[in-house]
Amino acid sequence: MSGLGVVDLGWFMVAVMMLNLTPGPDTAFIVGRSLAHGPRAGVVSALGISLGCCAHVLLAAFGLTAIVAASATAFTVIKLAGAAYLIWLGLRMLLAREDKAPATGSTAATDGARHTAVQDQTAAPLQLASARTAVLLRQAMLTNLLNPKVVVFFLSFFPQFVAPAAPSKALAFVALGVVFVLMSTVYNAAVGWSAGALVRALGSKPGLGRWLGRGVGAGFVALGCKLALTPRH
Repeated sequence: MSGLGVVDLGWFMVAVMMLNLTPGPDTAFIVGRSLAHGPRAGVVSALGISLGCCAHVLLAAFGLTAIVAASATAFTVIKLAGAAYLIWLGLRMLLAREDKAPATGSTAATDGARHTAVQDQTAAPLQLASARTAVLLRQAMLTNLLNPKVVVFFLSFFPQFVAPAAPSKALAFVALGVVFVLMSTVYNAAVGWSAGALVRALGSKPGLGRWLGRGVGAGFVALGCKLALTPRH
């Protein structure tokens, strides 16, 4: 990739891997969704995070991210918006209630209701799956986009691997971004799938899902508070 103006690609890849191994809001979101909804949800969330990274790469390549990084007001607005979003997600998980089956009614009526519910779920599995996928993608992408530290990271990290004499610095940024997104997607998808698979291996225990959800929700609230108090530099 030297022809694109990229230098020290090997070191860049090592740095990206080290960055992925460092937990943050993105990893917390992926693991949280995987624990709550299963391995597939973790992989979908990883793809949503990658979509956010793609947007960051394009913004950085064309200089729009530099405006945000240079403006204290813009940085603060994005930081508070990101913190509020994480706290909102966390509170939703903390306050979520488990659906309970009706305590009254005959066994036949209950069986009939269950049969109808199964029929309804079977009739439109694609619509339900696509709706949940869209929600997960949107939430994951917003979690990444509303993290101002990601903005600063792209502007401070990527330029170190762009040659001063690069024919097009924007193209070099995009090339590095492709490598970054591919590596991060593979790692995050593996983390998401593994977390969900681990929970399934432990088996369905009464209350386990509820308490896992509350634990992850508390983690989101803590991350949101930490992000809100994070200084610009």
